[in-house]
Amino acid sequence: MSFLDVRALTKSFTVGDRQLLVLRGLDLAVDAGEMVAIVGASGVGKSTLLQLVGGLDRVDGGSIRIGDTDMTAADDDARVAFRNRQVGFVFQFHHLLPEFTAVENVAMPLRIARVARQEAHPRAEALLGEVGLGDRVSHRPGMLSGGEQQRVAVARALVMQPALLLADEPTGDLDEHTARELQVLLRRMHTAHGLTSLIATHNLQFAESCDRVLRLEEGRLRPD
Repeated sequence: MSFLDVRALTKSFTVGDRQLLVLRGLDLAVDAGEMVAIVGASGVGKSTLLQLVGGLDRVDGGSIRIGDTDMTAADDDARVAFRNRQVGFVFQFHHLLPEFTAVENVAMPLRIARVARQEAHPRAEALLGEVGLGDRVSHRPGMLSGGEQQRVAVARALVMQPALLLADEPTGDLDEHTARELQVLLRRMHTAHGLTSLIATHNLQFAESCDRVLRLEEGRLRPD
């Protein structure tokens, strides 16, 4: 069985007085260690798919299994606990807390999980070193470039040592050169941390650097 196994997934949203069906019996299988890109037009449902896989929203129908965990059968508490431990998220916008330093932002998931500062901050500092920001640990987001802020977000996504990384247009707010640097970084972190990664992107160069590219059209996935 695949590490990530999605079957017959459906999801719709209410728009005015009608139902908009976004995902229509979607199937997806991702093996452990794979880095898979999802491409498709804006509004086709790429972000919706990642939110469902990551347990940020409930499916209308179908199933999502990550490893041995059936996300669709889990209650809210179990789903949240699994997501916090096993899933890392990187979004288009970094969502860093402006009043906290880089190391405090990266350590935040650990601190929320009640890991002591004495343990959380060294782990966060080590990850900042891995993403090339070892000399920026005390900088607040406003003192960092856009690319540096996104690197902090990558470190934060990995600080809980997740098995699955979900990245939603991670290079979408960056210039071409910085986007290329982040693409290389994500591939390096994917390998170094033994991740399984699912990446929604409009960046075709980024998509083609992944192990596999799937296109989302009319609510289903197909090889691109």
